[in-house]
Amino acid sequence: QVQLVESGGGLVQPGGSLRLSCAASGYISGIYSMGWYRQAPGKLRELVAVITSGGTTNYADSVKGRFTISRDNAKNTVHLQMNSLKPEDTGVYYCNADLIRSGILRKNNYWGQGTQVTVSS
Repeated sequence: QVQLVESGGGLVQPGGSLRLSCAASGYISGIYSMGWYRQAPGKLRELVAVITSGGTTNYADSVKGRFTISRDNAKNTVHLQMNSLKPEDTGVYYCNADLIRSGILRKNNYWGQGTQVTVSS
């Protein structure tokens, strides 16, 4: 069984910071990439940031310079440091991972249940 568990969401004022974490657990033999998506009510889910096992990163233009994604490969954990938060950053943030289960050759994609981030004064 594989599970992604997010933490760190909450309510902050504009200009504030939050740090999200996502831990992948279960019988995992390898992780290709881990990342974060977000979705606001009535809007499409969008990519926020992704990082590969080799450290290559990709960010949405709207968060470049404000958000930083990082990984701890030994712990199968990804973090998203969010600074200078804006009201438009509000939404449910979902952890996503491409990984290989132990004993399985094909990689699969997994989602966490999401954590709410609200930026409001």
